[in-house]
Amino acid sequence: MRIATWNVNSVRARHERLLRWLQTHQPDLLCLQELKCQEAQFPFEALRELGYEAAVHGQKTYNGVAILSRQPADEVWAGMMDDEDDPQARLLTCRFGELHVVSAYFPNGSSVDSPKFAYKLRWMQRLRRWLDLRFRPDQAILLCGDFNVAPEDRDVAKVENWADTVLCVPAVREALASIYDFGFTDLVRTHRPEEGLYSWWDYRQLAFPRNEGLRIDHIVGTASLMPRCSGAWIDRDERKGASPSDHAPVVVELDAFEAEG
Repeated sequence: MRIATWNVNSVRARHERLLRWLQTHQPDLLCLQELKCQEAQFPFEALRELGYEAAVHGQKTYNGVAILSRQPADEVWAGMMDDEDDPQARLLTCRFGELHVVSAYFPNGSSVDSPKFAYKLRWMQRLRRWLDLRFRPDQAILLCGDFNVAPEDRDVAKVENWADTVLCVPAVREALASIYDFGFTDLVRTHRPEEGLYSWWDYRQLAFPRNEGLRIDHIVGTASLMPRCSGAWIDRDERKGASPSDHAPVVVELDAFEAEG
């Protein structure tokens, strides 16, 4: 069972790339972030022609998350369903039998001294609270997406350039660690512990050819998924060519779940 996550940085701008990637790699599930469109503009029909159903939580111009799957989800939840008045489309959850899959687009935060960074930390705290209220650690849960956090220095090519930014400062790493403390393990690092492994590269200053990137896109899973996970990789090739997203797809391989019933 192949499960992937990808910040496409506009599903309309990356329409052909998305379809080609699905045809080439044939994932069973694909979590998407930064759709930058509402449901009415999402390419449902083109995806159905390739054999994929789509659950979408869209937003005009900004944000937006989706989960593509070979089979329709048994349940779908958009957002955290808490008391916060938050119009940003950043979280979508689908249940497929016993497996829960969450597509998350964490806020970037702009700069450490900005209100956007305070929002980022609040959003991450809300996510941990939502996990505690909605789930149990003994359930099969995958949290996938663009977390906008490099968890460790080995996830950053130029640590000296990023240490004081919203992607790496201690406060945001501690907030991510709190989310992981729910019961998550980084499935990519379980299989790929090496340095130089990144999922995002700035469009500027030849960052991609120099491999001066950061690993900010993640797939983490609860304990019951650990023995099922046989491998993980980042599709760096998808960052090449004309008009790529600045993010590469992240992929894990899991043993298949038995169908309900």
